[in-house]
Order: sequence, then structure tokens, then C-alpha cells
Amino acid sequence: MAWAEQSGLSRRWLGPIMLFATVMMYGGIGVYGRTADPEEYYVAGRRIPPVYNGMAAAADWMSAASFISLAGGLYLQGFGGTDVHAGGLAFVLGWTGGFCLVGLLIAPHLRQLNLYTVPEYFMHRFGGRWPRRLAAFSAILCSFTYVVAQIYGIGLVASRLTGVHFEIGIMLGLGGVVLCSFLGGMRAITWTQVAQYVILLLAFLVPVSWLAYQQLGNPLAPLAYGKQLEKIAALEKKLQASPQEQEVQAEFQARARQYQRWLQDVEGSLREQRTLAQERVRELVAQNAPVERVVAARRALSALPRDSAEAREQWARAMKDSQDRSRVLGGLPPHTQAYVGDPNGSEAERQAFQSSRANFLALMFCLMVGTAGLPHLLTRYYTTPSVATARASVAWSLFFIALLYLSAPALATLVKYELMQNVVGSHFNALPSWIAQWSHYDDSLLSVRDINGDGILQFGEIRLGADLIMLATPELGGMPYVVSGLVAAGGLAAALSTADGLLLTISNSLVRDTYLQEFGRHVAPEQRVILSKFALLSVATVAAFVASLRPAEILPLVASSFSLAASALVPAMVMGIFWSRTTGAAAVAGMLAGLSVTVGYMVLNAPAVRAVLRLPAGQSLWFDIQPVSAAVFGVPLGFAVILVLSVLTRRRVAGA
Repeated sequence: MAWAEQSGLSRRWLGPIMLFATVMMYGGIGVYGRTADPEEYYVAGRRIPPVYNGMAAAADWMSAASFISLAGGLYLQGFGGTDVHAGGLAFVLGWTGGFCLVGLLIAPHLRQLNLYTVPEYFMHRFGGRWPRRLAAFSAILCSFTYVVAQIYGIGLVASRLTGVHFEIGIMLGLGGVVLCSFLGGMRAITWTQVAQYVILLLAFLVPVSWLAYQQLGNPLAPLAYGKQLEKIAALEKKLQASPQEQEVQAEFQARARQYQRWLQDVEGSLREQRTLAQERVRELVAQNAPVERVVAARRALSALPRDSAEAREQWARAMKDSQDRSRVLGGLPPHTQAYVGDPNGSEAERQAFQSSRANFLALMFCLMVGTAGLPHLLTRYYTTPSVATARASVAWSLFFIALLYLSAPALATLVKYELMQNVVGSHFNALPSWIAQWSHYDDSLLSVRDINGDGILQFGEIRLGADLIMLATPELGGMPYVVSGLVAAGGLAAALSTADGLLLTISNSLVRDTYLQEFGRHVAPEQRVILSKFALLSVATVAAFVASLRPAEILPLVASSFSLAASALVPAMVMGIFWSRTTGAAAVAGMLAGLSVTVGYMVLNAPAVRAVLRLPAGQSLWFDIQPVSAAVFGVPLGFAVILVLSVLTRRRVAGA
């Protein structure tokens, strides 16, 4: 492809060819690995070697969140984060540490039982229907949340690579997922994920190494990027003292006050804005103004909220955004700052420090424990030949994941330095071409506006979405377009690999753990495989529809699924493995308690739910913990309920 680009092949063809080639390769592996044998379809015959299973697990794990959004989270939140958003290192530490829990506490013990799905463990260990039912429901809930994020990433990458609409991009990428999973199950998925790991690793390391070599003369980015941290700290101080940056901050403060005034009388303000916009259109038409000005005025009129409810929501969101961007550095925390605030400062600074540190540790805890409970990841270790190879497989998984995770902080640092040093301060008529391309694609990914009207780009005037940093790195570094295609193919591979495993997990939970246990106990093994295949197809269709609604950014959506898995599955699973006195009734109560608290905390702090229930605006937080880390309450509660009820149940039985 690089040779073809040098020979003059158009960019319009490079992207679609790379998308088509990779998806067809995955589809070809799916066709080659097709099977109707239950053992092969569900657990790949339990004969995958540890190295290859480690690669497959790494690909299954390094989803669109890791590949596309992790570096973006480190760019936006720095290492430590803010009092509201935990820093990007919480994701790196939490996800990596989670594999230690998987290897020490979970995977070897589950592999020893020769099961097919995670809910089967609950039925095997505790007996009865309710442990299995709750485990199946929890597996479907957290996996569906996770797979929506992956399909969103598929649509984002596929549409960028081919130029088609986002919804069509979803369907193009999803075709490869369904073809592979539908035909071959875990057997085809395993070898597809091995190929996807190679692609996504190259796609991540090539641009970050290129950027490191450009800036530092050393392609080993994880070892060299520390030098740029000192330079970024100096640039941040320079920007904080810049009069032009302060003008931008003042303009955002004025906009925030304006939105605040509008929100005091929403209906009257909306009527006034609509009248002014209509007058503007009439004036331009009467003056025979250029067509583009008239079109822009009509577009501004049509963009106004349709009713007071929509206006209130839109203006409240805009006010919050303006308030955030009115802070120094456009609202971004200093990159290497541990936590915001000061433990020895004023009351507000101490409160910010406590909140920042609590959210960092809470998110790290939820990601770590959630990793140990994700059904699609645990099922990965059912495919090894023995318990010893399951342990070795976890070690290989951690090694292959570390290759990428050590590079993500380097990429965020190098991109931030590139922007601060070489892009900020440019004239708006001389901005790099990649800014125009991405800003036309989606305002939520990249927004650049001359806020203070001086014609020069300030750092506070550029807003990047977390999902953009990795995808735009090749263009930002001036690399050939074929590298952009490789990065997009890597992002697609990351999303497809995880979506494969998640869809198989959901379909298996629906068919093996729900339908067959409740209604179809006498269905033949081959018919079970057929039912699982059609359930997979149905789930993929529903998930694609939900993803097309763009419910949230990838990283927070994925993080929520970890809290769900941690609170619902881990306490009962760990207690069942390591404490023989754990009872089925206690496990059911613990799962219900942990999941209910976690889901309730998330739902009641969702803005849409609070608006419907007419609750006060904002959030009702416990100890300032954000909803994405709700499992920090659900997991201890689940352990406590299981412990207490198991003791009481045993005593009651002994007394009887």
C-alpha cells in the first residue's frame, strides 16, 4: 500500500482498500474456521497454545477504548486527572492490574471445571436456577454495554476510512464481525484475534515511534518521551501567563454568563433568539447578500432549539462547556499533575484534592476488579489445554498488552507537545490540513474557532475529543497517508476483536444459560450451536442500532461495563472459589445487592433520568465518587452480604 501511494494511488482508494482487505481477511479466517461442533464453537476445542491464546486475549481485551481512546484520555485528563474525571493512568494501572487478579484468583480455577460459559460456574457451584439466571443477566448487561462501545468505534473508524456515513460504516465493519463469529464461533474468533493483534500492535507502534523519532531522534517512545514532559510543563506555564489565552478565557466566561441569563427565562430567551435569527435572514435577503451568508443565517435559524425543554438542555450543556473552557489551559489539568488542588491549601483546594484522589483510586479499583469479572475475557481461558497453560496464557496476555499500554502515555505526551509547540500560535489561514478535515467530519471530535478574533490559534481555542488523538496522529506528524490507513485498520481490528468475543458471550448466555436451561433442555448439541448463531446475529443488529444513536464517548461507556461486571459477578465468584461455606442464597443476595446499588447509582446520576424524575440538576454523589466508578460501593456490599448471609444460613441449618 505504501508503494501504491508513492506510485500515485489516490487517498480515496487507499482507505477503502485497507478496510476491505482487513475485513475480508477476518472473514476468510471465519470461513476457514467454520464449525458446527459444540466443543469447537464454544471453546475452540480446548487446544489453543498459551502464546496464541495470550495474543487472542490481548486483542480481545484491547478494545476500541484502549486503542482509540486511551491516549486521548491521557491527553485530556493528564496523568492524574481532575476532581471530576480520573486521570488516564487510572485506566492503564487498573486494566493492567486486573490481569494479575485474573491469573491469581479466577482463570485457573474456572479452567479446572471444564465449563463453557461463566454463568455455568454459578450453576455448578451454587446449584439452583437463580444464581445462573442472575449471572446470565449480568453477563448480558455488561457485555451489551461493552459491545455498543465497540460498534461505535467500528462506525467511527470505518466511516473515516471510507468517507461513508457513520451508520453505513457501522454496517460495513459489523459484516466482518458477524461473518467470523457466526460461522466459526470461538474457533474462528481465536485465530482472527491473533491476526488482529498483530495489526493493531503495528498500527499503534508505527506512528508513536515515528513521532518519537521526529521529536527526539529515538523511535523507542516509552523510553524517550520523559524529556518532553519537562518541555510540556514549561509550555503550560507560558500559556497560563499568555495575554491572548486570558482573552480567550474571558470570552468563554462571558458566554457562560450569557447562557446563564438565557436559562433564567428559557421561553422568553428562545423567542428572542428566534426573532433575531429570522430578522437576520430577512435583512440578508433584502440586501441581496451573497448566497453563502444567507445559507449560513438560515442554518443558524434551523439550529435553534425546537422547544423550551430542548433549549434548557442545550444551553445548560453549553454553559457547562464554556465554564470548563474558561479555565486555564482550556480546562485541561497540567499534564504531569498528580491530583488537582492542594492538601495544604484553602478549603476548596483541599476538597478538590480529596475528590480527585478518591475518583482516581475508585476508578482504578473498578477497572481492576471488573477485569476479573468480564465474561468474554474469562471465557478466553477456557480454550487452553490445561490449568497450567491457562496460567501461562494469562502471563502472555499481560506481556502483549504491556507492549501497547507502555506506549499510550508516550503518545499522549508527544501529541500534546506537537500541538503546543508547532500548532498553537499558527494563523488560522495557515493551519495544518488535518484540522480542516477532522473539524468538517465531526465537531465533537475537533472544534477550532477564533474566539478572541485575533486570527491566531490559541490553545484554549482548540478542543479535541478523546477519540481523535490516536486516529489523527499520522496526519499530525506529517506521515504518509498509508500510515493513517494502517492506524484506522488497527482501530478497526481492536473494535472487531472485542466485538467478536462479546457477541459470542451474549449469544451463549441467551441460548446456553437462559433458553436451554429454562425451555429447551432436550435440544440436540448441533441445534444449540445453530440457535447460538442466530442469537448472535440478532444481538449484533440491536447493538448496531443502539450504537448508531451515539450514546456516549467510547471510554466512559466501556468503563461503566467494568463497574457492572465487578459488582454483579466478582464477589460471588471469588467467595465461591475460596470459601466453601458460601451458600447459593447468599450468592444471589450478594449479586442482587451489588448490582442494584451500582446500577441505581449510575441511573440516578444520569442527567436524562434526573430530568424525567424532576430531581435537582447536577448529581447526588456519595463521597464525590463519579457514577462510572459505582462498583466501589457495589463490590464491598456484595462481599459483605454474601459473608453475613452465608454465616447466618449455615448457623440456621446447624441449629435445625
